Amino acid sequence: MAGFKNTEIRIAGAGSVWTATAGTTVKDTAALASPWVNLGFTSSDGVKFHKKDKNDPIDTWQSMAPARFLLSDRDLTVKFQLLQMNKDTFPFYLGLSSGSLVSSGSTVETTAQKIEMTGNPGGQDQRALAIDFADNNGTKDLRYRLVIPYGAVSEVEELSLTRTGAVKLGVTFTALSGDDPTKPLATWLVNDPAALA
Repeated sequence: MAGFKNTEIRIAGAGSVWTATAGTTVKDTAALASPWVNLGFTSSDGVKFHKKDKNDPIDTWQSMAPARFLLSDRDLTVKFQLLQMNKDTFPFYLGLSSGSLVSSGSTVETTAQKIEMTGNPGGQDQRALAIDFADNNGTKDLRYRLVIPYGAVSEVEELSLTRTGAVKLGVTFTALSGDDPTKPLATWLVNDPAALA
């Protein structure tokens, strides 16, 4: 029932961003395990979730106001900044698979991992993404999880390299329809009694 209830205010006090092979799904809020990979620390801004629908008005001769709207476009995005640089996060930021890392060099001292970005990448790196957060309201951990089974990095923030702050890998991840357009773009999973029917 609607009304003023401070016990229903949620604070995303701690959370994680996970990635897995495109098409990977989750059924509940239990701890994630392989094939899910935790992308580590994110900036204190956390994660920003955005849903934008484009509605085209259907005008009629009989009225100056639209008679109805036609939903013509839907964008579902999440935006965050990764703070760790490793074999999982840096290729993710570049929109490349982890398999794009190759060794270069002939000795232990000269060996390095390299990622080559070409003018013709030959395909988009699609992945699944999961975002978790928990709020301990004093009685139990209330868990929320957003799962996007198909998506890709659609935009990155400029990479700022300074001596006064951490390197931040800022990305916008956009949900895609995947192999079956009848399946959801994203699913929210919760164990919160206030959200359950």
